[in-house]
Amino acid sequence: MRHLLDTRTLSRDDAIRILDVAEDMADTQGREVKKLPTLRGRTVVNLFFEDSTRTRISFEAAAKRLSADVINFSAKGSSVSKGESLQDTAQTLQAMGADAVVIRHGASGAPRTLATSGWIDAGVVNAGDGTHEHPTQALLDAFTMRRRRYGSASRGRDLAGFRVAIVGDILHSRVARSNVWLLSALGAEVTLVAPPTLVPQDVSQWPARVRFDLDEAIAEGPDAIMMLRIQTERMSGSFFPSEREYARLWGLDPVRFEALSGDTIVMHPGPMNRGLEICAEAADSPRATVREQVASGVSVRMAVLYLLLAGERAGTDTKESR
Repeated sequence: MRHLLDTRTLSRDDAIRILDVAEDMADTQGREVKKLPTLRGRTVVNLFFEDSTRTRISFEAAAKRLSADVINFSAKGSSVSKGESLQDTAQTLQAMGADAVVIRHGASGAPRTLATSGWIDAGVVNAGDGTHEHPTQALLDAFTMRRRRYGSASRGRDLAGFRVAIVGDILHSRVARSNVWLLSALGAEVTLVAPPTLVPQDVSQWPARVRFDLDEAIAEGPDAIMMLRIQTERMSGSFFPSEREYARLWGLDPVRFEALSGDTIVMHPGPMNRGLEICAEAADSPRATVREQVASGVSVRMAVLYLLLAGERAGTDTKESR
């Protein structure tokens, strides 16, 4: 694997390979000594043009547990804030000997530009670009779903027939986009639920059904329901009358939570707006996977960095990490 830029072009076999290596990485994280020597001498740069504490810390923890050297580069207070271009920044990282660059950027397509421009030789991981994609978030979501479905027998399995409802601000959500493509590749059935104003115009091209009524989607009995945050920072207009109205029609409130079938898991990519898209009863329930998703994120990102930087010379043999 040279880069990880999206899930739309990720095949079922490649996705399962990443998830299986993540299982190996997760096994090591239950040990007293969690650190592995796999990427000793390699340098991973977290290049974040947007704030994201969870994703940056997760990638940092993943790289350090593989013994890589980590450089955190924030656009704020750097030369970028003084007008330096992405090309100049990339060439600086090239001169520093970066082996992998984890990039989060407000412009859709920035990671692909970095990966294909020739400015840098490093492998590139997309940690979220504009309203385009967030592939490692989708991978950790799929990892969490697969573990909840199959438990210790997850390796080699896909999500065929697994029904997932993704609810909320689909329009601005790169998490939703990445999940739709990945879950579809893994055989899952995806339903998008949102106000008409928060559904993308090109959604008819996606491998997913669309519903505007959350109660109808819940009645269909999904195996997982994923609540998305309303991204007000990306909204320039009014997409719904008020937060109270949104919570009433599209929020997972206590009544809707009780209406879920007994084995439906509740997911959220974080950060959560309790009382808006999700109630405390759902967020704190044993059926909620929010904390599992955070833990899964480290294992999945360890797997991605491993396959990016060690996979070519080590193949899929991860005995070193067992």
